[in-house]
Amino acid sequence: MPALFIGHGSPMNTLEVNDYTQAWRLMGRQLPRPRALLVVSAHWYFGATAVTAMARPRTIHDFYGFPQQLFDFDYPAPGAPDVAQEIVQVAKPHWVGLDRDQWGLDHGTWSVLAHLFPDADVPVLQLSINALKPLDYHLELAAKLAPLRERGVMVVASGNVVHNLKEVRWKEPYAAFDWAERFDDAVVDQLARSPGDLLRVTEHPDYDLAVPTPDHFIPLLYLAGLAAAQEQSPSVLLRGYSMGSLSMTCYGLGTAGLELPAPQRHAAGLPPHVPPEQTNI
Repeated sequence: MPALFIGHGSPMNTLEVNDYTQAWRLMGRQLPRPRALLVVSAHWYFGATAVTAMARPRTIHDFYGFPQQLFDFDYPAPGAPDVAQEIVQVAKPHWVGLDRDQWGLDHGTWSVLAHLFPDADVPVLQLSINALKPLDYHLELAAKLAPLRERGVMVVASGNVVHNLKEVRWKEPYAAFDWAERFDDAVVDQLARSPGDLLRVTEHPDYDLAVPTPDHFIPLLYLAGLAAAQEQSPSVLLRGYSMGSLSMTCYGLGTAGLELPAPQRHAAGLPPHVPPEQTNI
């Protein structure tokens, strides 16, 4: 199965038709149908490594201040408890807990899958991001997950390479700060040359501005770890920026032949009354 990293941007991408959401839909139509989807979302960031193991994961609306239509959105995909057990086994010696009743599918997952797999008929699991572990742990865990691709499981990482909410310019949907473009370019270059060494970008002079918190960057480490484990390099699927300080760049592994138009217009923005640094995007 292919593996993906999707720059998900604002939750409003769930509802909007724009160049990015149209590209995600086109991508979904060209991808093979997986046995299950394992999503690493920036928004399940807490102090343990766990995987959802319930038969019917709930749709979590983990933000505030957005239109009611977004809170009403439901993504009723089934879970896959059997695949959760497989993940526990392949991840060893890393410990992965089985979450049977606490989490579900957060907006980092369903805002993307609403377009990639709009019928919600493919089983979905989420893997948490362990906030207590160093960055290289996530590369190592990703490499352990590589055999899942041979078993029909598609790994989808959802975050943003550049994600600085304090610098968001919601009135400038097309904007990209120079430092955001420089860091995004550095990541593209590093993934092309040596994905297993992606953490070298933490030494980049723009890293602290581009990645003030690690939650949205860490999902990319899972794609990098999968790529390194199989001695491949991801391909850039889409590139672009939103509101100055968000990168919408998307990558694919095992996606040769995928044809997507380059985005010409901006991604979804934010409602003007929502302070971006005080909600969960």
